[in-house]
Order: sequence, then C-alpha cells, then structure tokens
Amino acid sequence: MYQDEHGIGKNHFYGNNNGFPKEGLQFRGRSTNCNGDGFIDGEGGGVEESATAGPDKLEGSGSTENDTLHLKRRVGLISGVALIVGTMIGSGIFVSPSGLLERTGSVGMSFVIWMACGFLSLLGALAYAELGTMNTSSGAEYAYFMDAFGAPPAFLFSWASTLVLKPSQMAIICLSFGKYAVEAFVNECEPPDIVVKMVALLALVVILYINCYSVNLATSVQNIFTAAKLVAVLLVIVGGIYKMCEGNIQHLQYPFQNTKFSIGNIATAFYTGLWAYDGWNNLNYVTEEIKNPSKNLPRSIIIGIPLVTVCYALINISYLTVMSPLEMTNSEAVAVTFGNRLLGVMAWLMPLSVTISTFGSANGTLFAAGRLCFAASREGHMLDILSYVHVRRYTPAPGLIFHSLIAGAMVLYGTIDSLIDFFSFTAWIFYGGSMVALMVMRYTKPNYPRPYKVPIIIPLLVFVVSIYLIIGPIIDQPTIEYLYAAMFILGGMVFYVPFVHYKVRIPLMDGLTVFLQMLLEVAPTQHMIE
Repeated sequence: MYQDEHGIGKNHFYGNNNGFPKEGLQFRGRSTNCNGDGFIDGEGGGVEESATAGPDKLEGSGSTENDTLHLKRRVGLISGVALIVGTMIGSGIFVSPSGLLERTGSVGMSFVIWMACGFLSLLGALAYAELGTMNTSSGAEYAYFMDAFGAPPAFLFSWASTLVLKPSQMAIICLSFGKYAVEAFVNECEPPDIVVKMVALLALVVILYINCYSVNLATSVQNIFTAAKLVAVLLVIVGGIYKMCEGNIQHLQYPFQNTKFSIGNIATAFYTGLWAYDGWNNLNYVTEEIKNPSKNLPRSIIIGIPLVTVCYALINISYLTVMSPLEMTNSEAVAVTFGNRLLGVMAWLMPLSVTISTFGSANGTLFAAGRLCFAASREGHMLDILSYVHVRRYTPAPGLIFHSLIAGAMVLYGTIDSLIDFFSFTAWIFYGGSMVALMVMRYTKPNYPRPYKVPIIIPLLVFVVSIYLIIGPIIDQPTIEYLYAAMFILGGMVFYVPFVHYKVRIPLMDGLTVFLQMLLEVAPTQHMIE
C-alpha cells in the first residue's frame, strides 16, 4: 500500500513514470538518482556485485527473484548461438549473391567481399562483446551510448532504430518470406504484390504472437528454425560438392576477370554483403535475459559468426558450380534457380528452405527489437508503456507490438531494395558510433569491470571501415536519400528537447497509459509502489 497526495491508499501499479519510486531509478543492481536527461547521478552507474546475484556477478540484483517484475534470464549458450545464426542467415545469402556479383563485376572480388564482410562482422561483434559484458542492460547501442556520451546520442539512436532501422529490417525479411512462400505456388511468373504483402503481414502477426506469448516459446522456435535452415544450407553445399565432383568448375576459373574497382561499387557491394551478415549484434539487445552473460555472450559470438561465414563461402561456391556469373546476376532468386537446376522434381525444397530461413530470421529480429523499445522507454526516452512487461508471461509485449505495427506499415508501402539501402547507410553510422563509445570508455572508465576485453586495434579498424561505408557511396554517387537519412536522425532532437529534457507531458497520455496497461495486462519492471 502507498498513500497518494490526498492520503488515499492504493495498491496497484502506477500508470506512468515507469513505476519508479521517488527516491530514484534502480539501475543495474543499486539505487541511483536519474536526472531529466537520463544521466545517472553518483558513481558513474557501474555494475556492483550483490549478495543476491545469480551465478554471473554481472547479472546484478536486477535479474534476481527479489524484484517483483523483471525480464527472466532464459537465453543460454545454445539459444544465444541460435539467435545469432538464425538472424544472420535470413534471405540475404539466398538473394544477395546476384546483387553483390553485379556490383563487383567478378567472382573473385565478390568472394573477397563475402569473406571481408564476415571478418568485419566478427570484429564488430567481438567489440560488442566487450561492451555487452561491461553493461549487461538490454538495448545494445542505446545502453553503450548512454554510458559513453550521455542521453542525447542515445535518444537519437533509439529514435532512428525504433522508428526506421529495426522495423525496416523486419519488413525486408517478412517481404522476402512472402515472396518465397507465394513463389512455391506460382509457375513462370512473378507473384502478385498484394498477395506477397498479405502473406508477409500474416507472418508478422504469427511471429508477434509467438514473442508475446513466451520467451521460452520464442527461443524454442528460434532453435528449431535455425537447425532447419542449417539443414537447407547443408543441402546447397552438398549439391555444390556433387557438381564439383562432376567437374563443373569452369565458372571458378579466371576469378578476377572484369573486376570493378570503383570506391562506390566496393562500398555498395559491402552494403549488399553486410545485409546478409546483419544480425551479428542482436544478442547484445537481450543481455538482461542471457544466462551467465560474461561467458555466454562472447562464446555465442565466437561460435556463431565463423559458422555463418564458412556456410556463406561454401554456398557461393556451390552456386557457381550450377550457374554462370551472368546467370547469377540476372536471377532474382539465386537459391530457387539453383534448386531448379539441381533438384529436379524436388526443386520446391529451395523455396521452402528460404521460407523457413526468413521466418526464423524475422523471429530473432523481433525478439531483439522489442528489447530496444523496452530499454529506451525505461530511461524515459520513449512512451512509458513501452517499458512495461506482461505480468504473467514476462515478455515486453508493448514494445513488440509497437515495432510490429511500424514494420507492418513498411510492408504495405515499401519495397525491399529501397529499404535495404536506407537500412545499411543508417545502421553503419551507429555501428561506428559504438566503436567510438568503446574507445572513449577505455579512457573515461579505465577501471570499469571488463570480463572480456578486445585489443584496441579492433574497434579502431571497424570504425575506419564504417567511415568508408558511410562516405564512400556519397562521394561516388551522391543521392538525396542520404541527406534525408541524416536529417531524420538529427530531427530526433526536435522531440528530445521538449519531451525528454524538459519533460513536457502530453495531455491525456497518463490516461492512455493506464488504459493500455489494463488492456495488455502489463506493468512496470523491477519495482511496484507499495
């Protein structure tokens, strides 16, 4: 029970202000005061050991049963690897080889780009492993920007990611799912756009239900679909080995003939390849739900990303044993063409495999995206309701629903190509920013606990590459879309200043929060006012 300003007793969850008590925000295992910009007053917000902590000292008291309501630690090593592999292997490797080959001009250079993308993803993920074991709060880049730069850059990341990056990523994957699912039922013609979009929306609704229903169900679905897509990858690789044994290696000769060495072409080729690798940082969004994060986070990364890189290399070689580079360039669905050439009456297995792969990737993407909303809202940077958790299922249902609504709108009104270009350009701005955050905190917080630490050359190298990927296409072929992207990111300050810095409250917002809280059966995490 608690007394309001009129002395009336109450025993329910408070509808706004994230349910935090007046003495301050409970942050990573101890009580600290949070000012209006989201900065933590006191000793820098470090991770403190707790007598009630779980098996990993980094888990802190925020993850123990002492809290009334919180996200449970249910993601182990296998589920962590499945989340990384399952989100990275989506539609990209089944679609991107044609676009990447067209931009590089040769088999050899495209193969170099594929391997370089895998190496870059591994380096970036290792740097994120250090950040993720330093700060085990969910939200990935958002949490790291808060630690290194403070509230404004963190808000701009959550603004761009929540409204564009994560929903567009989800929309791209669902559109790919719809395209391949419908393609299995049509012959010799393009599937109708309206049917593809309806199937994509249906998949989005099913994935939303899975993630809202149970974390265990979502991780089980991820594990099963990851195993299924690895079987599909193995099918392609075995088919390639079979064709190589027959002597079909003519397309692998003279690998660097007709290579395009333009700065812009190489950068946009990286965009295409890195889209297939995207998802390497998704595990960092759910660190509050990882068991023993100081060990399982880096282990999942070290196992998952090299596994994906090897699979991609072997798949590309397999494609070239069946198709010429020109045929690959002209094919909109390389994996389907491969299946038609090699599998005969069983060719339907390839569209099915891609459908399974994209469904699993979409599931992992939404699982991670919902935690970003949750983390940003918990710090007062987004609507209060988005930081609430279902009172029985312990899932961040409002954040998941919010992301799905935006992704659904993008499915209806967007196209895959336009979404990929915007996503890649904007994402690498924030990836580079995370590398800067790591290097800054090496000097501003030298004594901060670092269970896993990478050589400083790794974040520096990833930062340099990110600058190239941002600037290269602009210099080579400037388009107005890049300016729109930058203006959109900076435009977030228009909302930050009044609603976060000065805490302007929108009329009727508190009533809407309480209504949604009751409708969705959700409540603030970590604390209940008594």
